[in-house]
Amino acid sequence: MTVRDSLFSRIGWRRILRAVLHALAAGAALCTVSVTVFAAPRTAALLDCAVIDDNAQYSESAAAQAEQARAAMISERLRSQVDGRGLYKVADNRPAASLIDGFKAAQDLNACNGCELEIGRRLGVQRVGVCWVQKVSNLILNINLRIEDTASGQVLFQRSVDMRGNTDQSWRRGADALVGLLAADPDAAH
Repeated sequence: MTVRDSLFSRIGWRRILRAVLHALAAGAALCTVSVTVFAAPRTAALLDCAVIDDNAQYSESAAAQAEQARAAMISERLRSQVDGRGLYKVADNRPAASLIDGFKAAQDLNACNGCELEIGRRLGVQRVGVCWVQKVSNLILNINLRIEDTASGQVLFQRSVDMRGNTDQSWRRGADALVGLLAADPDAAH
């Protein structure tokens, strides 16, 4: 009888097999935990898109109302796609609604000198996104998205997409293009 045969007969095949399987299971569990920790998306608040009309004094009220409805539509579209694609875990803005309304009453959130960071901190998120649509005319519009680190205020992502035509479809396509740009930017979305 060899040393190996003697060892296996004393310990038993079942015990050795059980020990090996336990070690493999423990290793697999550790790998799963570490991957899960690093794969979890960061949290973000995406504020409602604002409309900046360069010619507001010449716009009809019906057109302005339609643009506000489109801004609400793309705000939800951005949140849904960013969350759905796992770029960020998008927070519910309602817990900070009174703070947001107070800031919006005084200024545009895209140019409020840091108020967006205060909103992000109130919501307890790591990132905050500000969106605005600039309307030069009914043919020339652009949609903008800026994402900042809530703690430092550092701009992590800022892009603009030109839209041709003031329609629901062009606004949706613009929002989709921005999400695509965000997804392609490894520093901003992950």
